[in-house]
This record gives sequence, structure tokens and C-alpha cells, in this order.
Amino acid sequence: MNSLQTESVKLLVFDVFGTVVDWRASVLAEGEQLGKAKGLNIDWTAFADGWRSIYRSYMDKVQNGELQWTKLDDLHRMMLAETLKRFGIDSLDDDETEHLNRVWHRLKPWPDSVAGLQRIKLRFVIAPLSNGNISLLTNMAKHAGLPWDCILSAENVRRYKPDPSVYLLAPQLFDLKPEQIIMVAAHEHDLQSARKHGLRTAYVHRPLEHGPGKATAIPPKDRYDIVASDFLDLADQLFA
Repeated sequence: MNSLQTESVKLLVFDVFGTVVDWRASVLAEGEQLGKAKGLNIDWTAFADGWRSIYRSYMDKVQNGELQWTKLDDLHRMMLAETLKRFGIDSLDDDETEHLNRVWHRLKPWPDSVAGLQRIKLRFVIAPLSNGNISLLTNMAKHAGLPWDCILSAENVRRYKPDPSVYLLAPQLFDLKPEQIIMVAAHEHDLQSARKHGLRTAYVHRPLEHGPGKATAIPPKDRYDIVASDFLDLADQLFA
């Protein structure tokens, strides 16, 4: 993307889990800390992966009407209950369970995220566009130092991605055309959905999201408007 092409862009919206923050390492670290405190001898890597693996199926229950609108904090709590049962953990009290559930509010950013966002913010408005609820995203930003201009969430429209209303939220709220907005994500399905609704797209590679040796292939450079190795590279390509 050249400078002429970015002149019309006003806003960048970001997927968060895996793109901006390292959910897996954060959940793993807190799980191991809890395990030591409680004497739990379990595979916390498998626990973190297992908890996250049922994320989509629970959101689908909301999308298909099996559940009424339920914010992600509450879905995470349901997912956690299922995961604790699966791993045979029954020694946590309510406060400990709730603290563990709120680990998603305390996720750590990738090493390049904050510096890259600060650079991009100098030229563009930046905001998350995430399935995370507003309080989760706000607390995460405070904890991780994410310099968002505002918080955009699936909670605003009470639907989850890839519902069109989530992607169309940003142009509606900012009185912009979809092509004046870039969706940034490390997940191709998210970018493809955003592009379907007129947004421009930037892929950022996060090879360690699912752990060492599990990196997805970097897509061809012509598949999206930008293909970047990290947020600093993204800022370079945006001339930010």
C-alpha cells in the first residue's frame, strides 16, 4: 500500500486476542501460578489450549439463538466450568474461579504491540474491534498499556464476529465509508469477513499464538492490502 492509497484511511480497527495480546502465554503463566498455590498437578498448556478451543462453539450458541445475548466474560465463565470439569479440578472456591476467569482482562501484549500502536496512533484513529466485552477490553488496555482512542466491541451490537453488524459498527459510528477503515488481524477468516463488508485489510503474522512450531503460513502479499511481520512493520508500511 503506498502513501496515496492511505490518504483516505482514517481509522484502523484491530482484532485483539492473538493479534494484539498473547492470550496463550498469559493464561498459561497464571495457570501455573495457581497450580503451585493450590498444589494442582496438571498440564497447564493443555488447559489453556482446551479453554480457548471451545471459544467459537460457545459464541455460536449465542449466534444461533440457543443462548440469549451473553457477553464474553460470562461465556468465558461457562467455558471455564467445562474446562475445570474436564481436567478434574474441583478445589477452587468462587473467588478463585472468578479471578482465573478474569485472566482475559490481564493478557500481556506482544513485545511490538504497544510501540507499534503508539506510532500508528500518531496518524490514524485506532480501536479494537473484538468479541471481547467493553469492560474486558478496557481493563486489558489499562493493564497492558494499549493506547486505544476508543473501545469498539461486539457487545455494542450484541452479535459476535463474523456477523456483518460487528464489521459495520466502525463505519457507522465514525461516519466513514468501509474502505476508509483497515481491519488488522492475525487471522485470515477475520480479514476475509471484514473485506466482504468493504473494509480494507492488514494481516499481521503472529507465529507463536498457538505455541512453538504451530505457526500458520504467511499469506501472499497480494491477498490483503498489507501483509506485515509485526506492528512495527505495519507502522512502517502505513508511513506512521
